[in-house]
Amino acid sequence: MTERGSDSYMAKQCYIPVARIEEVPEGQARVFSVEGQEIVLCKVDGKIYALANVCTHDGGPLGEGKLIGCEIECPRHGARFDVRTGAVTRMPAAYPVQTYPVRIEDGAVMVQLPTEEQASG
Repeated sequence: MTERGSDSYMAKQCYIPVARIEEVPEGQARVFSVEGQEIVLCKVDGKIYALANVCTHDGGPLGEGKLIGCEIECPRHGARFDVRTGAVTRMPAAYPVQTYPVRIEDGAVMVQLPTEEQASG
């Protein structure tokens, strides 16, 4: 078990700057590449959410889809996901999309990505 004060615990809790808050307009989705991953940032009701840019139905690019309220719709087959939780809200997807914790620091959108250990385990 990892202790709170240890370096490995702190590395797992690291937030990475992805964008400036003004780069994510209200009611829209934007794709950003960070550390070899494509992340979709969506702003809904003034809050920014982050999720993987991959539809779990067929690997489609979610960031190219429409943001409809708090749902993002895959442009390929119309699967929808709740950007707040990653939950499937409309078929044909059956599995949720990966979401990531977000925080804002001095106008920067910071996203906590999984560590290699978390991604493989």
